[in-house]
This record gives sequence, C-alpha cells and structure tokens, in this order.
Amino acid sequence: MLDRWDFLLAALAETDQPRAVFAALEAITKESVGTILFTAMTHDTEAMRSLRVYSGNEQAYPVGGWKPLSEGPWKATVLDGKRPFSALTIEEIATVFPDWPLIRSLGCESAMNLPVIVAGKVIGTLNLLDVKGHYTAARVEQAKALTPYAAIAFLTAARFQVAS
Repeated sequence: MLDRWDFLLAALAETDQPRAVFAALEAITKESVGTILFTAMTHDTEAMRSLRVYSGNEQAYPVGGWKPLSEGPWKATVLDGKRPFSALTIEEIATVFPDWPLIRSLGCESAMNLPVIVAGKVIGTLNLLDVKGHYTAARVEQAKALTPYAAIAFLTAARFQVAS
C-alpha cells in the first residue's frame, strides 16, 4: 500500500502552490510506478481544450497555455470513459499523440494517462512517460493508488488558479 501522506502534506504546507504539491506527487510517482516525464493537465471538454498545470520538464512541456483537445480514442477512454490509457510502444503513442517525435526524443516510448475523478467528474489527468513496455496492466493498476494524492493536487491547483 502506498503511504506517503506525511510527504504530501508537508509539500501542501509550502507556499509555492500548486507547484510544490505536484512536485511531491511526481516524486511519489517516480518511487512507486516510475516515470521519466511527469505532467498534470486539466481539461475543459465543453470548450475542447486542455491546460498543463504542472510539468517535470518545462523546456519540453511548459506549464500554462490552452491546447486543443480532440475527439478520438484517448478522449473516449480517459475523459469520457474515466479509465486509464496506456501505450507500451511509440507506435501506439503515435496513434493518439501528434507530439510523439518529441516524446521519443526524450527517451520515452511508453505512456500512461490516469484520470483523477472527483464527484463523478475528471478534474485532471496525470500523464506519465517512460521507456518502451513500462506501463503494463499491472503498473496501471498500481498507479491507481496515486489518485487520492492527485485529487488533492488538482484541487489545490483549482484553488490557486494556474495561469492560462
């Protein structure tokens, strides 16, 4: 069982929010399921756009700025179906993410997007990238233990209104 509450609560007490709480969540994610690149996004499905509220690599994936959200298998799975998405190869990633060349250039060929659900609504997604074959079904199940921590991080982001 994942138990890093003291660590997360210490980060939550810091003044630099939501960056501090997401940085703690990134560290928890690295030690539990593993990730080379960790980002967090919120999604406005009515306006069909997404906002990155945290990034472990701001040069490649900066925080802020809305990006278009499109219909397709990723949205149907994660945002509409409220289920995790995983891809084990760069070829699978390329079918849903047009930035797959950047993903590969960062040494990543496996992806997982974990929806965080509060009151029946996806309030955000954790977006994880790692080496080929990393996000197996077992790791996806293991990652679900991150959702209580992630809910706190996304609710903190909403409270402190990440710049759009």
